[in-house]
Amino acid sequence: MSLRERIQNDLTREPGFPNEKTATDIAFKQGAGLRATLHERLLKTIDLSIVDHMTDLDLKIYLKTCIKKIVEQDQIVIGEDNLAQLVYEIQNEIIGLGPIEPLISDPTISDILVNNYKTIFVERKGRLERTKVQFDNDAHLLKVIEKIVERVGRRIDESSPMVDARLPDGSRVNAIIPPLALDGPALSIRRFSEVPLTVSNLIEYGSMTSDMALIIGALVKVKTNMLISGGTGSGKTTLLNVMSGFIPDNERIITIEDAAELKLQQPHVVRLETRPPNIEGKGEVSQRALVKNTLRMRPDRIIVGEVRGVEVIDMLQAMNTGHEGSLTTIHANTARDALTRLENMVGLAGISVAPKALRQQIVSGISVIVQVARLSDGRRKVLSLQEITGMEGDIITMQEIFCFDQTGVAPDGTVLGHFRATGIRPKFADRLQARGAPLADYLFDPNRVKDR
Repeated sequence: MSLRERIQNDLTREPGFPNEKTATDIAFKQGAGLRATLHERLLKTIDLSIVDHMTDLDLKIYLKTCIKKIVEQDQIVIGEDNLAQLVYEIQNEIIGLGPIEPLISDPTISDILVNNYKTIFVERKGRLERTKVQFDNDAHLLKVIEKIVERVGRRIDESSPMVDARLPDGSRVNAIIPPLALDGPALSIRRFSEVPLTVSNLIEYGSMTSDMALIIGALVKVKTNMLISGGTGSGKTTLLNVMSGFIPDNERIITIEDAAELKLQQPHVVRLETRPPNIEGKGEVSQRALVKNTLRMRPDRIIVGEVRGVEVIDMLQAMNTGHEGSLTTIHANTARDALTRLENMVGLAGISVAPKALRQQIVSGISVIVQVARLSDGRRKVLSLQEITGMEGDIITMQEIFCFDQTGVAPDGTVLGHFRATGIRPKFADRLQARGAPLADYLFDPNRVKDR
């Protein structure tokens, strides 16, 4: 949706502004009231025919000029500092996300959690803290939510009161409104760094060791099917982004997501996104439909942002029919739980498969599970790197190659522990050797303990 269309929508949604307004009437308005008054006048003053052709900087200058004219015309008594603040807030209303725009621009914030219009929390470095930022009322918050979802062609109303969307920078958005949200609209934004994190960043932050990064990079390069498992907010998508950076530039990559979040740096990438049903309940395009279509698009790699439903059966079939190097994430607390969830999701697909046959398909399709977690101090770490080795009877067998051992908690709440190799040389080492990515034996030495 263009800026011009959004402004026209604002005009239709905003209550009508009286044609005549005395200076005394306006001067009595303070804070949010004055901002709303100027905002409403501005919407009827700006020239919609030129705004779409302006850069962000030119548009801000244009809006500032229009607001000053309105202040002079209506003889509003206001100091320069207060006027500058009002101009900034109104610019955010027109071209940004209102009161939370400064939070969106803050690189130290990873999550913005709007519980209701007057209660907003943020997460910095894994710690939640309440902000002084507020919306004017429920209608103001709902307007910002509608602006977000309209940009990506989605909708939110009483008939469809939940929505997943994204911001232009790829940040993940979830919104839920009454009647499901009892205290008014609620908004959750998971921000991603404008400059994608690299494997060096994860090593620097202590999320993994250089030995683990070397092995994960080699596995991706030789097209090993891998599953990233973890809980909410554990860093699965961030790790998936980092791992995708090891994919060679000459490969054709197709990504499938509910809300597009991945930021791949390769030149040959096709990004696909699901579509919810329209107001008539028609037109839905699921992840399963996209996975099926992807198989006809000659992919070298298939990356599914998160496997969460019936698409799992098509993904496993793809992994077992020559589409090597596939990557995906799944919600699970342990690597073993991830395998159980895969089985449960196949059951949800309504396809009758004998448990042993299904587990054989999982063993053939997936080689490595990377378990990530968010620790009590807010830091994200790769807790375990496990290899699927085969089956013993009806049970899938795995062996752990690397792990993080937590040894305690410091007085300031920091989790203490170290990474270590288990001493097991994985079966995939021979595969890496055959494909030109040999691994040195010292990488699997259990005495190479690294504290982070």
